[in-house]
Amino acid sequence: MQEAIVLKIKSSPCQIKYIENFVQSLKSKCNLHQEVHDNILISLTEAVNNAIFHGNKQNEKKFVDICCEEKRKKLVIRISDEGVGFNPNSIADPTLPANLECYGGRGVFIMKELSDKIEFLDNGRTIKMHFTKSI
Repeated sequence: MQEAIVLKIKSSPCQIKYIENFVQSLKSKCNLHQEVHDNILISLTEAVNNAIFHGNKQNEKKFVDICCEEKRKKLVIRISDEGVGFNPNSIADPTLPANLECYGGRGVFIMKELSDKIEFLDNGRTIKMHFTKSI
């Protein structure tokens, strides 16, 4: 992959359907192993869903930007919304017994587990996920 692959979608739940084709194009262009493809698909779907619902509050005048760049043997995927941001440290660990029945925090937990590295930038308005291309 020579240049970044980008996708810009409106903040509407019906736009999430475009994520699958985006990740499929990454798989083809970067020759990804199926497990890496699956991890990216799940993580990216969670990140975009959070950006639409929590970040942009489903305001269709706001957008979610997705950008993927290949850096050596890794893919770096950046997801940005136009919301007010959030503090990732304020999210409770959903695996703790006291939080098992609570709503929230599972998406970020899943992204952390499936990616090699995750960064929260711009006061939580941007997430960068790193994935090793091969297993």
